[in-house]
This record gives sequence, structure tokens and C-alpha cells, in this order.
Amino acid sequence: MKEEIVLEILDALKEEYPQAKCALEHEDVFQLLTATMLSAQTTDKRVNMITPDLFAAYPDAFAMAQADPETIAGYIRSIGLYRNKSKNLVAMAQKLVVDYDGEVPDTMEELVKLPGVGRKTANVVLADGFHQQHIAVDTHVQRVSNRIGLVHEKDVLHTEKALMAAIPEERWTRTHHLLIFHGRNCCTARNPQCETCCIREFCEEYTKDHGHN
Repeated sequence: MKEEIVLEILDALKEEYPQAKCALEHEDVFQLLTATMLSAQTTDKRVNMITPDLFAAYPDAFAMAQADPETIAGYIRSIGLYRNKSKNLVAMAQKLVVDYDGEVPDTMEELVKLPGVGRKTANVVLADGFHQQHIAVDTHVQRVSNRIGLVHEKDVLHTEKALMAAIPEERWTRTHHLLIFHGRNCCTARNPQCETCCIREFCEEYTKDHGHN
């Protein structure tokens, strides 16, 4: 896709979703990391329902490192994979305490060493916690960016790298949020709302199906 088309798409999305930002409620980087780990295979809305009580009980890595995973599981039981996530949260907090004085590290290399933290989680933390430019590829970003033709990649890592190549670096984080908002509100997995889509004229899938070029 030509660079000027990419920029037109990003500008149209920015106009459509001026409020696009991280939907996970958090007050510091540790809370953001915790919430992002919890958000795997569940909605941000559901995570936001359980984190206030969890953060009140375990406000930082030192507190969570002392916790019994079973007790954490009680707080997060309403979300998917809660047993696995509760073990990962305690192990993550323990590693932060032992290796980083309880502080969340600010590089991809260090973040992915933490239990339960992959590239997607690390990208969210670096972008929204440390205000670095990153693109985290979740299901919305993967679907929307490939559907409209920003990239043509089958897997998450290649999509991330292709988006970084296609989009100016100073717009990476914002684009990540815009694609998520568009995926939630318009370009849904089933029955996308193509007729009301603000970027349909640029969308490969739409123009292919509707005989435009």
C-alpha cells in the first residue's frame, strides 16, 4: 500500500476515534503490566471489573510477590485462564522484586523474561506505560490491518514488523489504539459494518467485493 494511502487511512481513523487510547484502567506501570497479562483471551471491560479489588489488595510487586496464587485466583476467577494467570502474576512479581527492585523494566528484552509476558504484553507496557512508540498486535490489530490491506501477514510477529515498516514510527502507538477501536466498533470479526466504515474507500477487502479499485 502506498505511503500516502496509509497516512490517509490513519488520519481518517484518528478523526473517527479521537478518544482511542488504552482501555485498561491503571494508575502505574505495574498495574498496567498486571492488567495486560490478565487481558489475554478476555475483554478489557471484564478485566477492569476485577482489577480495583485486586490492586487494593496487591498495590505493588512486593505485595503480589508474597501472595498465594490461590488467593489471587479468588480475585480473578471471573476471567478466562484464571488459574494459569494467577500463577504467572505471582511469579512475575517475584521476579520483579528479585531482579528489578520491584520496578517494571522498560525494554522488550527484559520484559519478555518475566513469567507470562510475551511480545504483545511487553509492547502494550512499553507504549502506554513508558510512552515509547510500539505496536502491540492483538486479534483486532491482526484482523483489521490484514483485512484493509495495510499488511498481508498470517502471524502476529510478521504483522507487527510489517506494520512498523508501513507506518511512521511517531504514529505506532496511536495506530495500535486506532486499529483496536476500529476492530471493536466497526470492522468486527463477523459482519463488519462496511457501509458505515470511514475507510472503506481504501479497504482492499471492501473494494474487492464491491468492484472498485
